[in-house]
Amino acid sequence: MMEITLIQGDITEQWVDAVVNAANSSLLGGGGVDGAIHRKGGPEVLAACRALRASHYGKGLATGQAVATTAGNLPATWVIHMVGPVYSAGAPERAALLASCYRESLRVADELGVRTLALPAVSAGIYGWPLRDAARIALGTVRDTPSGLSEARFVLFGPETYEVFEAVRREWGEGLGHGSMVD
Repeated sequence: MMEITLIQGDITEQWVDAVVNAANSSLLGGGGVDGAIHRKGGPEVLAACRALRASHYGKGLATGQAVATTAGNLPATWVIHMVGPVYSAGAPERAALLASCYRESLRVADELGVRTLALPAVSAGIYGWPLRDAARIALGTVRDTPSGLSEARFVLFGPETYEVFEAVRREWGEGLGHGSMVD
């Protein structure tokens, strides 16, 4: 059975089988989580992303989809890149795309035989997704998606994000594991 845990910390410092990257569709790096993963992962991650662009993803990775590469210099083995949607209050179908990001990441993790996975709060930063709704979609989708993972660890940057995810987790009860404040 998969345990869902929450910590406040840096996703690039997680000793897990795979980390999820909130990538942009180019797969070539950017800001936020994406930039941090590319910086810490080093040239191997960028080279693997370029190879994906040259072969299967010439136009980039579609929103809601996920694909894996090496983790380079990260303490993980794999990076699972997924593209989250930009929030739009007038486009409720975008919530399904956000849920798809998490389902697809779990699918790719299972294909790789991943047992421990670190996930960020996708689309809750520069993409403008309201934090409480992002937490509800993220935690609910991971909880409800069958997976061979032993642990899905949400690594949340900053106290506000952690506190909102923890509040949603508490509302849903013990079925989601536990939280931990870690710097």
